[in-house]
Amino acid sequence: MTYLAKIGELSLKKSNIKEFERRLCQNTQLYLETVNAKVKLIAGRLYIECDEDSEKAVEFTLNHLIGITGWAKAVNCEKTIEAISQAAYDCAVAAKKNGAKTFKIDTRRPDKSFPMNSYEVNCEAAGKIDDEKLLAVDVHKPDAVINIEIREKCYVYCNQNTGCRGLPVGSSGRGLLLLSGGLDSPVAGYRMMRRGMYIDCAYFHSYPYTSEEAQKKVETLAEKIAAYGICSHLHIIPFTDVQMRIKERAPQAWTTLMLRVCMMKAVNMLVKITQSQCVVTGESLGQVASQTIENMNVTEDACDLPLLRPLVGMDKEEIVETANFIDTYETSILPYEDCCVLFSPRHPVLRGRIEEAHEIYKSLEVDQLIAEAVEKREMKKFHVRNIVAQKYGTKSN
Repeated sequence: MTYLAKIGELSLKKSNIKEFERRLCQNTQLYLETVNAKVKLIAGRLYIECDEDSEKAVEFTLNHLIGITGWAKAVNCEKTIEAISQAAYDCAVAAKKNGAKTFKIDTRRPDKSFPMNSYEVNCEAAGKIDDEKLLAVDVHKPDAVINIEIREKCYVYCNQNTGCRGLPVGSSGRGLLLLSGGLDSPVAGYRMMRRGMYIDCAYFHSYPYTSEEAQKKVETLAEKIAAYGICSHLHIIPFTDVQMRIKERAPQAWTTLMLRVCMMKAVNMLVKITQSQCVVTGESLGQVASQTIENMNVTEDACDLPLLRPLVGMDKEEIVETANFIDTYETSILPYEDCCVLFSPRHPVLRGRIEEAHEIYKSLEVDQLIAEAVEKREMKKFHVRNIVAQKYGTKSN
């Protein structure tokens, strides 16, 4: 079986394009380490050859591989117009079975030694389909687009599947994501992965005020986004003592914002261990009280590294749409609360000032508790090779 994927943004790179292509091939191979498949990238196309038993693993890979615009299962045929026409006809038969009524042929001919030009191939390949009234020609809005690519070999395929656009994960450094059990943070992590970033995760757990089910929920979310991010470590930080200190000493209106500040203090310690170059959050401007611009400034002031907020200008509908696409929505809406909603004040501060935040934080005398929480953290590792092996088994010797 042959699968063909089209690279997207990578094609805009110039002198360093080979490094991005190498990274994309390497990532694909990591997905497929445990199955029988061969990967190569030639002239803007990623090819995966596999046996029938490995098809589902390859399709899982292509649905999660960041750096491609689309993919399809392709027929590899001889470079003769007769073989090409038959392959196109077979694609049309399959398309009709799936409900298609109209079609068009789209030919690309990088191999200029082929004796017919693209228009001539289109006409010849469409001939039998049209003559037998199998499908009607519609060059504007066809139900099925039959693609023909004449390269070092000839590939014929119908209707691409959507790919995950962006840069290959690992080409833009490493970030640490504050992962809660909500909708926003997994989407934020995914969006940074699409910019080529490895993402590790930090989850703040306040047992017994947050349940074991809440932790399991976050672990599931971490695994789902790791399916796009190649490899991710989830750091589970016990934050109950810190949160109780905040409740005891902070003004009630400041409890949520002080929790955010304390999280940033913990993250400052953790990034030295994870070697992260930035911190990522799921904050969206104005979405909740802690995400006014003034309160976001207070949070950012407590962070030693650049604080990235990829959702800052997105509304909830856009976030939900992406959550559905990456299959985190149903997990995120499970009714297990994270520590951010515990002891939430009825009337939270909306426009916190950095100077006042400094004074309140100082009064908490919480640095030692934060350091102990980071020291006691639990770590779980998620890697795509294991995810694929669990879902689809391993290759035979």
